[in-house]
Amino acid sequence: MNRALWYPSEERIMHANMTRYMYFLKEHYGLDFKNYDELYIWSISKRADFWATLWNFFDIKASPYETILENPDNMLESKWFQGARLNFAENLLQFKNGTALIFKGENQEIVRITYKTLFEQVARLSQSLRNAGVTVHDRVVGFMPNMIETVTAMLATSSLGAIWSSCSPDFGTKGVLDRFGQIEPKILFTANGYSYKGKKIDSLSKISGILEKLPTIEQVIVIPYTESDVSLPSAVEYEDFLSKSQNLPFEELPFDHPLYILYTSGTTGVPKCMVHGQGGTLLQHLKELILHTDLKREDTIFYFTTCGWMMWNWLISSLAVGSTVVLFDGNPFYPHPGALFQLAEDTGITIFGTSAKYLAEIEKAGVNPGNEYDLHTLKAILSTGSPLSVESFEYVYKYIKNDVQLSSISGGSDIISCFALGNPINPVYAGELQCRGLGMKVEVFDENGKSMTGEKGELVCTASFPSQPIYFWKDDNKEKYQNAYFDVYPNVWLHGDFAEITSNNGVIIYGRSDATLNPGGVRIGTADIYREVESFPEIQDSIVIGQNWINDVRVILFVKLREGIHLTDDLVNRIKKSIWENCSPRHVPSKIIAVTDIPYTISGKKVEIAVRKIVESKPVYNRDALANPKALDLYKDMKELQD
Repeated sequence: MNRALWYPSEERIMHANMTRYMYFLKEHYGLDFKNYDELYIWSISKRADFWATLWNFFDIKASPYETILENPDNMLESKWFQGARLNFAENLLQFKNGTALIFKGENQEIVRITYKTLFEQVARLSQSLRNAGVTVHDRVVGFMPNMIETVTAMLATSSLGAIWSSCSPDFGTKGVLDRFGQIEPKILFTANGYSYKGKKIDSLSKISGILEKLPTIEQVIVIPYTESDVSLPSAVEYEDFLSKSQNLPFEELPFDHPLYILYTSGTTGVPKCMVHGQGGTLLQHLKELILHTDLKREDTIFYFTTCGWMMWNWLISSLAVGSTVVLFDGNPFYPHPGALFQLAEDTGITIFGTSAKYLAEIEKAGVNPGNEYDLHTLKAILSTGSPLSVESFEYVYKYIKNDVQLSSISGGSDIISCFALGNPINPVYAGELQCRGLGMKVEVFDENGKSMTGEKGELVCTASFPSQPIYFWKDDNKEKYQNAYFDVYPNVWLHGDFAEITSNNGVIIYGRSDATLNPGGVRIGTADIYREVESFPEIQDSIVIGQNWINDVRVILFVKLREGIHLTDDLVNRIKKSIWENCSPRHVPSKIIAVTDIPYTISGKKVEIAVRKIVESKPVYNRDALANPKALDLYKDMKELQD
C-alpha cells in the first residue's frame, strides 16, 4: 500500500461540498452515508436516482424532465433527462457580480473582466452571429489562443444552439483541416497570432491555407492579439463584428442537444469527431468541479491548457459555479520555470491545474515554489495528461505546499470528463488517484473480462453515464462509436488504460493499454519504467516501446539526455539496475538508445504507438497531430535495432 501524504482536516471535511451534498441527501431523501465509499456504491447501484439528486442539488436551470434514464442497460442507447430543455450558456452566465475571467498572455499585462461584462460581450456576439445567419446545429469553430474572446465565442455559439469546436493555433494546417474539414463549419474565429517563448507567431498565413480547403466558411472574425494588423481578405475585425445589442435570448434545447465537437488524437488515422451533449457535459462537469474538486463561488481556478484539449472545456464550466477562471496563453516555462506559480501568486489561484510532465520538469529544474512564491491561497493542485509518479507526489508536498489536495485525474476527450479523480474528504496516497468518480461504474478487467482489484488490467466502465458522446459525426449507424469502445467487451466501455484499483479504493494508471509492453507474454505498464528513468538527473526525457523480436517482444528505451551528458556504459548499467531493483527483471530494457527528441501530441502526450510503428517500418498518419512531428524521423531505420 502506498503511504498517505495528506489527510483533510476535520474543518476541511466539514466545509467540503461533498459533505454538504451528503447532508443534502440525508435531509431531502433520507439517505445516510458515513463515508465516500458508501456514497459511491449507492451512486453506481442507483444511477438514475443519483443523477436526479445532482440535478436538484446543483439547481440546474432547465424545464422539468419527463424521464431520468431510458434504456439503462444499453450503453450505446441510454437517454438521460428526456423532456428537459435548457441552454448550456445560460447556466454559465447566471452570475452578474464578481470577476469571471482573468487572462494573462506572455509579455502582457493581466486583464480581468466581470461576469456582468462577460454577459454583455456574449450578448453582443450572439446577436452578431444570429445576424450572420448562424442557427441551431450550425458549426462555429475557433483557431484561437486561450483568451477571453475564445470563451465569449463559445458561449455566444452555445446560446444560439450552434455547435462549438476548436483547435489550438499551434496545430498545422493539415491537422486543422483533418478536423474542421469533417464538420463543415460556417463561422471561424481566429486571432492574428499567438505568443510562445517570447516570440510572436503569425496565424493568418495558416488561415489563408485553411480557408482554401474549407468552402463552407461564410465569415472569418479576426481578433488583434499579437499585432494590430488583422489584414485578411474577406475577414472582419472582432470589434467591428460585434453588435451593439446587449439583449441575450437563450435557445432552450433538449438535454442531449449537441454542444461541442472534440477529436481523437489522430495519430492512428483521421481524427474521429466526438459530439458531446449540453446537458451531460454540464451535469458531469458540475459534479467533478463542485464535489470532487471542491470548487466554490469564492475560488479562483486555473488549468494550464490550450483550446484544443478537453481540459479547456472542463475549466470553462467553472463559470457555472460563479468562480473566477484564469486563462493563460504561452509557454509555462517562459520567462522562467516558475512562471505559472508567479501567476498563481499574482491572481490568488486557489485551484491550480497542470500536467504530470510539467510537475516533473519543474522538479528537475530545481524550482522550489513554496519558498519562491506566495501560495497562501492555494488549496488544491490537479494533474493530468499522463500518470503522476510517486516522486512527483512527494515533490508537491515537500516543495510546493504541504497542505493541498493533490488530485491526479484521468479520463479523456471521449467522455469530456474523468473516470477517476480527486476527493476532498479522503486522504491522498502517493501514486494514486483518490477515487472513482461518483456515478461512474469503473472496474478493472482481466483478460477474460472478470472484474478484479489489486491487480493490473483493462480500465472499463460497465454502465452508462450522461457525458458519453451523444454520437460520432457522420456515423449514422453508430459503427464508429461501437468499434471505438464496445468491440472487445459487449456493452462495456473499454477506455484503453492499463490500470489497477487499490485496497484504498483509489486507482493507479500505468499507461495506455495499447502502449503496454509484453516481454515473455507478461503485460507491464510504461509508467513504471518512466518513473525510474526520469529520476536520473542525466535524463531529460524518455520514451519506451515494445519491439517485436524473434517470436517475442523486447523492451526498447529511448532517452533524451541533458546538455553535455553522454550515454556511457556506466549510465546504461545504472538505469538497468534501477529498473531491475524497483520494477522487475521483465521491465529491464534490452537496449537503451540516446535520441535528441521525444515526440509528443500537441496536448502533451507521448506517442509510443507512433514510435513503435516507425521502428517497425509502418506508416504513421496525421503527423500534424504532433507538436514535433520531425522527431519521428529520428527513430527510422536505426542500426541499433537491427540486432
